[in-house]
Amino acid sequence: MRQIAKTALAPALPENPPAAARPQQNDRAHRVLTDAQPANSRWPARLDLLQSLSGLVLALFLVAHMFFVATILISHELFYSVARFFEGGWLFGEPQPALVSMVAAGVTGLLVAHAWLAMRKIPAGYRQVHAFSGHRRRLRHGDTSLWWLQAMSGFALFFLTTIHLYDMVSQPQLIGPYESAERVWTGGMWPIYLALLFTAEVHGGIALYRLAVKWGWFADIDADAGRRRLRRIRHAFSTFFITLGLVTLLAYIDLGRAHADRGGERYALPGHVAVGHGKP
Repeated sequence: MRQIAKTALAPALPENPPAAARPQQNDRAHRVLTDAQPANSRWPARLDLLQSLSGLVLALFLVAHMFFVATILISHELFYSVARFFEGGWLFGEPQPALVSMVAAGVTGLLVAHAWLAMRKIPAGYRQVHAFSGHRRRLRHGDTSLWWLQAMSGFALFFLTTIHLYDMVSQPQLIGPYESAERVWTGGMWPIYLALLFTAEVHGGIALYRLAVKWGWFADIDADAGRRRLRRIRHAFSTFFITLGLVTLLAYIDLGRAHADRGGERYALPGHVAVGHGKP
């Protein structure tokens, strides 16, 4: 009787589903797995390439800018002539400071785009920062620490650079030996320029090193030997431009102090009459 009751209450089920139901279940499972897999996209690689290209352009602009402002070490006349050259006086017959504003605005736009591309990889939120910090401590990998230094210096560089670029966009006509020195000393901008110098050279040196490693520039059969050579180049790059920047900044400070009692005076080439006296 117990056996009969069990049979009546629990009819036997087939061990396998009917053959007609299997294809439907398999199709449903395949769709679920397919939807769960991330779609292949080339956009992350494209954005990486754009980040590298924008960073390279900004680094090259930084190098050219350093050599331009350092012409004050050779002579006031050379710095003045180079400044007027970038204003297109040789092309339009007279200087056009608006050209400097346009270039500065373009650099600002490129800087914002590069910062946005770089922010994709920076840890967002306390948990991600905590996880990365623990990973960095355990790994003890030099290039990983360099990446973190590059990220933090880039964050500071964004704000320091925009201050300088704002002056170039809004007051392009005030670029000259006396005008620039007055901005540095009397305008009290030298602490910002000092911080900008170290931040820019450290960030730029690391960025160029990591670009060379990432894209295989100057690659060697021995990867470790290649990285050691790139590190020596990076140290030499940063040391040279930091030294050049410090000497140049001191030259502007010295000229600004000597010229402090003649604030607002515009520089003029020997034998020419200075125009635009007085602060605008």
